[in-house]
Amino acid sequence: MPFIDSKITLPVTTEKKEAIKSRLGKAVAILHKPESFLMVGMEDNYDLYMAGKKLEKGAYVSVSLFGSASSDDYEKMTGEICAIYEEELGIPGEAVYVTYHGVKDWGWNGSNF
Repeated sequence: MPFIDSKITLPVTTEKKEAIKSRLGKAVAILHKPESFLMVGMEDNYDLYMAGKKLEKGAYVSVSLFGSASSDDYEKMTGEICAIYEEELGIPGEAVYVTYHGVKDWGWNGSNF
């Protein structure tokens, strides 16, 4: 049950959103989760500030998942997320923050896992 939520400073076309969603769908396997349960959210034209300055190109990516993964898996996932946002939107890895949130109780379809 992963959810990957992104706040992106740039306007993002429907085509780019689809490309990012597809690549995140493949990348979630790094965390031993199936794409079939992945939910992705994207908010573009979002104001982000780093070190007191507004970022022209930047992203905050929050990854929530049922349970948790290893530090090595999170490290690999961060590398993949940074690569996706750089290749698809030209956002350098130094302007991408990624956080991970393990969730103990997760509900779906009227019940909890």
